[in-house]
Amino acid sequence: MSLDITLTRTQPADVFWSNITHNLNGMAVEAGIYESIWRPEELGITKAGSLIEPLEKAILLLESDPERFRKYNAKNGWGTYEQFLEFVKEYYQACLTYPDAEISVSR
Repeated sequence: MSLDITLTRTQPADVFWSNITHNLNGMAVEAGIYESIWRPEELGITKAGSLIEPLEKAILLLESDPERFRKYNAKNGWGTYEQFLEFVKEYYQACLTYPDAEISVSR
């Protein structure tokens, strides 16, 4: 006979990290996701799952009319439509994978 004892501690762990230039915030506004990405707390969004729908809609919109969004490419070259679309797609996939993850943004 024996006695097994286990102590388990769950610690927060980052499951996704990304960065995008503020030069693309105009593109985010045009795509309807500025607040969702830059200021989710102002919308009461705290969990990644809450971003799935707005990000999915934005991806469809961004892909449907690239030229509409390319006019928001940063004039200094630091931020393009292609970079923003890839960023949004990666963020979307992370939200699908980790819908219960807490969102933290730093501006």
